[in-house]
Amino acid sequence: MSAIDDVFERCREEKRAAFIPYLTAGDPDLETTGGLLQALVSGGADLIELGVPFSDPIADGPTNQRAAARALASGTKLEGILELVARHRDRLGVPVLLFTYFNPILARGVERFAEQAADSGVDGVLCLDLPPEEAREVYLPAMRARGLDTVFLLAPTSSKERIALAAQASTGFVYYVSRTGVTGAPTHLSRELVREVRQVKKRVRMPLAVGFGISTPRQVADVAQVADGVVVGSALVRLVEEYGRDPELPSALEQRVRELTAPLQRR
Repeated sequence: MSAIDDVFERCREEKRAAFIPYLTAGDPDLETTGGLLQALVSGGADLIELGVPFSDPIADGPTNQRAAARALASGTKLEGILELVARHRDRLGVPVLLFTYFNPILARGVERFAEQAADSGVDGVLCLDLPPEEAREVYLPAMRARGLDTVFLLAPTSSKERIALAAQASTGFVYYVSRTGVTGAPTHLSRELVREVRQVKKRVRMPLAVGFGISTPRQVADVAQVADGVVVGSALVRLVEEYGRDPELPSALEQRVRELTAPLQRR
């Protein structure tokens, strides 16, 4: 079992969903990100999604686009992100999943990327814009050879065939996008989400995490009733944007994560 498998197994034993926060690496700079990773864990994170900033983040809404721009402006590069993970992974004590577009992987070379990511302590990779059928020849073998979990996306528009492909290519968990469109934090979740998630879980024999648009403790609680994991991203990225390099940011982030994870704790 991988470290990500262990997280979902432990949460299953505790009869709760896993909490998976997302931050953009290098926002506002890599040194600050290191402290924020620990704040996420102290607040109750079970698994961290760490975003690799990209110049054309087509799947991201305005909040995460601005975060990527700030990270790139601060000089953040993939090499620095991997070094950051290497410095902090053991201290964190939770798995780290890189959330990236395919271009940074391709530019580095898929096999080289997989080797360096694994050596740095990365536990898995979610590549947003790489369809599972295009991942078979090079990407999946390279990731498997280095023991990295591969997470793929599903959406409300995914066909039965697409669900099957994503499930076959995924290890660790499958990421279900709660709505069509880009990342962001709307006020209300889709009324159809519960039904959709239950339908997908009938076809996916591994943990299913739900993200995109989850931003409040109430929404976390609602999604946790049907999903194995709950992802919160834009709401936390917005907090980083508000505080910037303010030294109070880590404590504010930890407190926000505590509020979001409160509905998941055993009573």
